[in-house]
Formats: sequence, structure tokens, C-alpha cells
Amino acid sequence: MANLYDVIVVGLGAMGSATAYELARRGKRVLGLERYTPAHDKGSSHGRSRIIRQAYFEHPDYVPLLLRAYELWERLERDSGQRLLTITGGLMMGPPGSAVVAGAMRSAQEHGLPHEMLDATEIRRRFPPFNPGPETVALYEPIDGVLDPEACIRAFLDQAARLGAELRFEESALSWQAAPSGDGVRVTTGEGVYEAARLVVAPGAWAPMLLSGLGLPLTVERQVLYWFEPLGGVGPFLPEHFPIYIWEVRPEIDLYGFPAQDGPPGGVKVAFYRLGDEGACTPETIDRTVRPFEVERMRAALAEGIPSLNGELRAALTCMYTNTPDQHFVIGMHPRQPQVVVASPCSGHGFKFASVIGEILADLALDSATRHPIGLFDIGRFAVTR
Repeated sequence: MANLYDVIVVGLGAMGSATAYELARRGKRVLGLERYTPAHDKGSSHGRSRIIRQAYFEHPDYVPLLLRAYELWERLERDSGQRLLTITGGLMMGPPGSAVVAGAMRSAQEHGLPHEMLDATEIRRRFPPFNPGPETVALYEPIDGVLDPEACIRAFLDQAARLGAELRFEESALSWQAAPSGDGVRVTTGEGVYEAARLVVAPGAWAPMLLSGLGLPLTVERQVLYWFEPLGGVGPFLPEHFPIYIWEVRPEIDLYGFPAQDGPPGGVKVAFYRLGDEGACTPETIDRTVRPFEVERMRAALAEGIPSLNGELRAALTCMYTNTPDQHFVIGMHPRQPQVVVASPCSGHGFKFASVIGEILADLALDSATRHPIGLFDIGRFAVTR
């Protein structure tokens, strides 16, 4: 059978939808497969808001990718005619030697990013809802902001379809293997069998299953998102007054959050960045019910750090992180199938990169190489099955 497509993309969440769009922009015959509906709420890319920032405390090597990501988000806004990114400024907060503050400072200095350092008094003066202790400092970055994840994914999908990509929803990829001819790949779903010259596997929280043959040390973590109604109204939390933030309250507790957004569920969104093994799950076993003790744990953090946000709980829901042991992404060519690109750019901080990851995965699918610096994400750093 001749190849019917240039590239098949498995998974149309943030990374897969961006890849389908980028490939379609390059005039390629693209098939996208997604087990759920567009911009669904079963994976990792829902909840109305995602942080975007440049002074990246996780590692300075991310910064060049972020600079390109901003350019590509702006391009998607132009192509789609939608506003997807709201600039609010951002605070990376904690003790001076904390991973959040020290790491952000390292990236800002290494790449010459505009920023300010604020002490606790200045944080309270400029952003009154915060109640930092005297030892807390913050790196303030004016370029930080909020992406609307559901709108971004729909924009990627709409533009990909407009450019000729064939997108199939509620059709799960059950397996994939080299095509019988040895040239290309064959993907089997519950609806049919498809062939292409190349395959991009971007399955999000389903990566441990679809990439099980590689033995990658991927784990899935349940994440809880909360929306609280501020005491005294949302005025101080509007985007023109209140930034995005990541706050290392204690070494084991990072709090992050957003300004108020228009539309449901109302209130102001806040969450803990990681709670470790407590939230271990799979897409099939995740507990979607948010328990009273979880709400109370968040309320205790808000009572200490952002007291005026500790009002009525408007909503709480769950999503999933797909983590690696070092919390960096996995991006590269399959070690045994050179026509297959593997992508797990997640670990709880991937969405902001989706625009540039789409460009990277398209490069790899077509040329087996990219100009972007992705050495940090090399599959070979893990003892994968070869």
C-alpha cells in the first residue's frame, strides 16, 4: 500500500495540534488522531489558563525556545484572529536561595532578560493581595502572562484543518508499527488502518502506554486546580493589577496562580505546583473528585499567603502532569524506528512551549533534525529499551 499521508500525528492536545498546524502550513498531507473531542478536559491542557514566562527557573536552556514560542503565539493570533495571550507580568517568589528565585535569576542574567528584584515590602506595595514573609523576595518579569489553553488548541486545530489537515476525533490509536514495506509507518485505530512516511507520537498522559516499548521512566501525576472568589471582589486581581506567579512558600510547597479571567467558572485560579507521589495515577485511574481535605489544604496556604483570595470556592477540577525523573521534556527520534518522532514535552510546565514544540516536531518529522536547541530533552539520557 502506498503512503496515504506524509505525517500522522497521534494525540491532538497542545503539542499534537501545534504539530499538525505547522505541518499543514508547510503543505504536507497530515492526519491527526485524537481519542477525545477537540480541546477536551480529560488530559493536561484544560482549565482556562496556563502561565507563560521567560526567566525560566527550570534551566536557562529553555529560554531560546521561549523567545521563539512568543513569536509563534503571536503568529497564531494573527492567523486565527483571536486573542490567545494576555501579558500580565509575573513574579517568581521565595527565599533568595530558593530554586524558583535563584533559577529565574540565573536564566534572566544569562540571557539578558528584562527583570526587577523586589523585596517583601515592594511586593506588598505593588501587589497588595500578597502577604509575603520578610524573607521573601521576587523576580518580576514584565513579559510574563496567561495563555488560554482551550482557545489555543482550537486555534491550532482550526488553522490546521483550514490548511488541509485531516483531523479525526474520538478515534484512538491502538497500535503502530513499521509499514510492511519497511518504508513508513502503519497506525491502527478502532476505525481503520492508516499509513504515512512519518509518525509523531504526542500522547500526553497516555505516553506510558503508547511508548511502553521504550521503557521511558514516565509517571503521571494528578493535579488539582481551584477557583476562589476573592473577599471584597475581584478588582485587585484583575490582569491590569495582578500578575501570574510561582511562589516557593516552602521547599516542599510551590503555589502558583493567575489574575481573574472573564467567563466561567469565575473567581481566581490557584494551584499547588507539585505534591509528589501523593497524586500518582493513570488516565484510567485518576480520581476526578476533589476532596474536602484538599480544599482545606489550599485554604490554609491562601490564609497565610493571599488572605483576600480565601473566599467562596467557585470550582475545582483535575488534570494530569506526565513527568520525567529530572522534570525535563522528552523529544527526539525513536531509537529503533527512525521514521517515528517521540514527544513528551510535559512534566507540568510544557504548555507555554506548544507553539515552538510544534515547529520542532515538524522539523524532526520531515528532516530528522531541528535548528532549535533540544539537547536537554534527548531520549538517550534515560536507559531506554533499544
